Amino acid sequence: MSTIFGPIHSRRFGVSLGIDLSSSTKQCNFDCLYCELTPMKAIKTQHTVTSTETILYDLKEALQNHPNIDVITLTANGEPTMYPYLNELITEIDTIKGNIQTLILSNSASLSDENIFNALLRLDQVKLSLDAATPEIFRKIDRPAEEIEITNIIHAIQRFSHTFKGKLFIEILFVRGLNDTPKEVMALNTALQNIQCERIDIGTIDRPPAYPVQGLQFKELYELSHYFDPSLPIHIVSRTHATATPSHYSANEILTTLDKRPLTDDDINALFDEESKKQFLILLNEGKITKIERSNIIFYLPLENSARKRQKNTQKS
Repeated sequence: MSTIFGPIHSRRFGVSLGIDLSSSTKQCNFDCLYCELTPMKAIKTQHTVTSTETILYDLKEALQNHPNIDVITLTANGEPTMYPYLNELITEIDTIKGNIQTLILSNSASLSDENIFNALLRLDQVKLSLDAATPEIFRKIDRPAEEIEITNIIHAIQRFSHTFKGKLFIEILFVRGLNDTPKEVMALNTALQNIQCERIDIGTIDRPPAYPVQGLQFKELYELSHYFDPSLPIHIVSRTHATATPSHYSANEILTTLDKRPLTDDDINALFDEESKKQFLILLNEGKITKIERSNIIFYLPLENSARKRQKNTQKS
């Protein structure tokens, strides 16, 4: 079985060639309720390990067949940071990747391990999951292996974000009735205040989950987004846009809405009715609305809001 899959065209990360670091079976230190893979008890170490030689052979062959790749993505049927030769593999990939970016999709559980922490620092892009900020909800949603604590994960993410020189993305997946309460979102908001990242992607279940849990509708995600501090780079990632019912917004309501939370084209198509979209275009053409890019994603916001954000970024740097 090849360890390589794709290329996959990702709106968030470009054209991606995936490396599955656990291609034969699921091996994960979480047993998340929403996982699209078969339920399996969380473990701390990989029992079945693919050699780096096999992975590199597959990768070289795939790069010859697919030369126009934006990113090589380290992932797994489970958690990729559990791969015991991760640091060595990154070293070898760096020798053959050329201008291609390297990315890992991690659940963050191993980041408090100094070896994993330092290995991930060598990548170009890192996406870390943070589904909960309180111990109770963390244990309910992510069902971690023993001795994995959310406080250690949050501290590790915060420290990593201030050390990492590449692009860091945070992902939060909301599950109905668990981490979608104002209390839990505010706890997440507090944790995120000390994390420096490119973008925070919030989403929900959009594939058949391992356990009988439900996701949220787009408008519910949008409402939850307002509990986060406006300075945070929140991006709603949802395949349920089509289920949203568009509403009418006046010019002032459009500007106020964008001021509270910058929106993408998908968001606007989901939230605004046809008249509101026309009004949005008028404001855009008048220069009252501007756009910013956060790693392949275009966001719209009021011009005054953009000026404030630039001022904040200057002060931080």
